[in-house]
Amino acid sequence: MNLAQRAAVTQATWNKYRGRAFDWKGATCVHVLRSHLRAMGHKPPKMPSFQSAIGAKRALKAMGADDLAELMRRLGLLEIGAAEMFVGDVAILPGDDPFDALTICAGNKFMGFHAAGEGFQMIADVLPHVKSAFRL
Repeated sequence: MNLAQRAAVTQATWNKYRGRAFDWKGATCVHVLRSHLRAMGHKPPKMPSFQSAIGAKRALKAMGADDLAELMRRLGLLEIGAAEMFVGDVAILPGDDPFDALTICAGNKFMGFHAAGEGFQMIADVLPHVKSAFRL
């Protein structure tokens, strides 16, 4: 996929989730990731349903992972350095316990849910905080 296509898919993900409130039943960073993966041409496995943080932790275990970075590796995504990210790649940022946060690179900002704001939003100045990054 070329950069223009990656940018178009990333914009479509932004349009779909922009301002949407976090909801354990269907609007978490993992739900956004699955939708974005599919739009980027990947075929992620069906995600177990969950309705709470405890259920999400169980779902993660059911997918064979202890944390989000391990889940990304199990999905076969290439781990890269944060400085190597292109538009549409995924970064893991520190999040609220018990989870970190999956975000999507949108150029010089990242898209995701953040406790400091309302709903799915653009987050700036986070590159130094990226724990892991993955090429889509």
